[in-house]
Amino acid sequence: MEQQEKQLTEKESLALIATMINKAKDSYHDTGIGAMMWGGLIAICSLVKLSEIHFGYELPFDIYLLTIIAVIPQIFITIREKKERKVKSYDDAYMDYIWLGFGICIFLLIFIINNVFRVWQPVAEEYRQLTGHRPFFRFNEFISPLFLLLYGLPTFITGAACKFKPMLWGGIFCWACCIITIYTSIKADLLLTAASAIMAWLIPGILMEKEYRHYKREQATMHV
Repeated sequence: MEQQEKQLTEKESLALIATMINKAKDSYHDTGIGAMMWGGLIAICSLVKLSEIHFGYELPFDIYLLTIIAVIPQIFITIREKKERKVKSYDDAYMDYIWLGFGICIFLLIFIINNVFRVWQPVAEEYRQLTGHRPFFRFNEFISPLFLLLYGLPTFITGAACKFKPMLWGGIFCWACCIITIYTSIKADLLLTAASAIMAWLIPGILMEKEYRHYKREQATMHV
């Protein structure tokens, strides 16, 4: 009799643990604000750069510097979301590190590209002076595929891990554009980069924000 009671208690304990894990996983609802901000920002920066090239004007600053400034509001958004999140699921830490690693890789890629340009530009200028025309190879036309390659990785992993199909397909869309931009001009590259940012982050962010508001209404109704 005691043995049966012990077995029953063990089963109940396991069931209780499983229920707690499922509740923790279900309690995670991203506000989507960060995804919307970055999706909109990358899209705007790409379209502004496209406009500069197409119409032949130049802003007094590099439009992509806005992505560095945007890190400040992103920090506040992250802190606020963590405070509002009552339960932290066991896989949240992995997601945080994946996106942190993504940010580090983007920074390193920008650093590498700037150094390549620093070496390449004098060589290209000397070639132009000797031959009278610009080099046929233009390194800047192969930058977008590198960024799109990175854009797709954390987006795809997050979408797959959280079973959020809009972000999963957004990551795949980034990779598809990565292949396409190898063969297209820089103008098409910038247009595809803007489309990737919208598909991978802006639209999923809007959908996440709607789900979050729906979740908050449900919680408010339960507490009435």
